[in-house]
Amino acid sequence: MTAVLAVAATVVVLDQIVKAIVLDRLALGVPVPIIDGFLSFTLVMNPGLAFGLLGGLPTAWRWLVALLSIAALLILARVAVRVLAEGGRVDTVAIGLVFGGAVGNLIDRARFGAVVDFVDVYFRGFHWWAFNVADSAITVGVALLALRLLVRPSSEATSRA
Repeated sequence: MTAVLAVAATVVVLDQIVKAIVLDRLALGVPVPIIDGFLSFTLVMNPGLAFGLLGGLPTAWRWLVALLSIAALLILARVAVRVLAEGGRVDTVAIGLVFGGAVGNLIDRARFGAVVDFVDVYFRGFHWWAFNVADSAITVGVALLALRLLVRPSSEATSRA
């Protein structure tokens, strides 16, 4: 469990450092092109959940978004206990990435009432939802867990053989 906490703490620290730099150097909504026609850094304050879901809620209801985030962390903690009991190093890193990312975004919600997003990937008129280091950690962690489910045979399947 200490390895999970070490990965999570690393993600939180990195996420918060990068966000502090972004908040200091970028103006809200003003894109800074990185790769012309594909990638910009654009400061966006996302009051909603992942991909801006529930972003249109009135300010007074934003506590609901924070509660949903905390509930997701509690559910993840329960899943983590089961996964880590039978898992290995990849599972440990994956759970740490997801926890760290979730905590990083929860810190933003507590501080600003919104998550600090800044990576803007686009092609012509289509923009992917802006994201940040914490979102990237969550995505990689979930992908690793999904691959684990696809690659590792379940204990039920191997016990029947």
